[in-house]
Amino acid sequence: MPFVISTFDKANHKHVRDALRQRHLEYLEANVKKVIAGGGFFNDEGTLVIGGLLIVDVESRVEAEEFIRNDPFSSGDLFERVEIVRWKCSFLDFKRVLPAAPRVA
Repeated sequence: MPFVISTFDKANHKHVRDALRQRHLEYLEANVKKVIAGGGFFNDEGTLVIGGLLIVDVESRVEAEEFIRNDPFSSGDLFERVEIVRWKCSFLDFKRVLPAAPRVA
């Protein structure tokens, strides 16, 4: 089941993000089968990363919490705040995603 993980960086922690970015990307690559989508949040000018979003396909909220806890950005104390919510896809690639047809036994 998909979960959205939104992260928000601590102020003045660009140096932490920069130092850990490669390890963060390697972590995501190592776990790519769980990552539906991901990317950075930017300030309004588009000049500074201020957090990020991951949509992960895991079995439970506990697994989503573990996923972000094991991210090098977390262990490097980059985040001011992390929010995790269960998610259901309704639109994707500029199209409405219809629910799957019920299974017939």
